Amino acid sequence: MPRSSRLRRNFFARSVHLVAPDLIGATFLFNGVGGIIVEVEAYHHTDPAAHSFGGRTARNAVMFGPPGRAYVYRSYGIHWCVNFVCEEKGSASAVLIRALEPTAGLPQMRRRRGAEAVRMLCSGPGKLCEALAITGAHNGLPLDRAPFDIRAPHTAPEIATGVRIGITKAAEHPWRYGLKGSPFLSKPFRP
Repeated sequence: MPRSSRLRRNFFARSVHLVAPDLIGATFLFNGVGGIIVEVEAYHHTDPAAHSFGGRTARNAVMFGPPGRAYVYRSYGIHWCVNFVCEEKGSASAVLIRALEPTAGLPQMRRRRGAEAVRMLCSGPGKLCEALAITGAHNGLPLDRAPFDIRAPHTAPEIATGVRIGITKAAEHPWRYGLKGSPFLSKPFRP
């Protein structure tokens, strides 16, 4: 199968609501380890659940652009989470990468996660970062250069949509997107 094209900065310089579903089915590798993106969530700067909603801080500064950068933060002081910064500089919107179908570097992922079952390697944003060894040291790095390698989907996937999970503010927004029927989701979509 031919290798698909690498996603460049202009891909991310669009509405977070266009980028998020377009990432489903894309290949996401970090230092050659990763897989197919099967679940994401959109966070818009006008959204009370977005880290940027209250304004620029040292923690969220990367969200303010330029687009096409990694925004990596600790969730509850425990797990790293990776987001892809979207929209024009200053917009402060991003897509949280929630889950992957692991396809490359399974031995490294298993060792890092201490798990054997492929389903358990990247089925959540914290698990995904642990499996790929993404940390705060990678915050702000461009997504179109090593160690990142993000490639367009080979085919148009069937996408499920639903409300975001694990948040309390603006939880009713249907801004969670996933690969319909994937066993690698962090949590199934409700019908």
